[in-house]
Amino acid sequence: MKLKDISKEELEAMSYDDIAFMILTESKKKMKINELFKKVCDLLGLSEAEFLDKLPAFFDLLNTDGRFIMVEKGLWDLKTRHSTKVVIDNEDEEDELEDIEEIEEEEEPIEDEDIYSDEDDQDDIDDDDDLKDLVIIDEDEETNGM
Repeated sequence: MKLKDISKEELEAMSYDDIAFMILTESKKKMKINELFKKVCDLLGLSEAEFLDKLPAFFDLLNTDGRFIMVEKGLWDLKTRHSTKVVIDNEDEEDELEDIEEIEEEEEPIEDEDIYSDEDDQDDIDDDDDLKDLVIIDEDEETNGM
């Protein structure tokens, strides 16, 4: 159905985005949002004040309606006329891997230390003077004689 075949009463029952969809479909061209909404307002007989008052809401409506897409230079068109091209940028991952490799190359290998060496234990025992007066008793001695 074409816009010229729709009565004003039927247009008033339609939503702004449905009318905009029909305008873009029939015109087969991209439009600025002001131009598109002006055509909607003209079809509905809305005043200039209503145009200015409702323009921000119309913008939100087009943004949330999946049938429309904003293309270059702020022009709006139907999404069905445009294909989406997905570009995967692996450049950041490659740079990150190169950075990691450079860091690994710069690091000097750490020599394994024997942290359980007997020599260290002997030094620790000799230095523990605070334990020299320690007496260990078992439970029997504790209960019987003390």
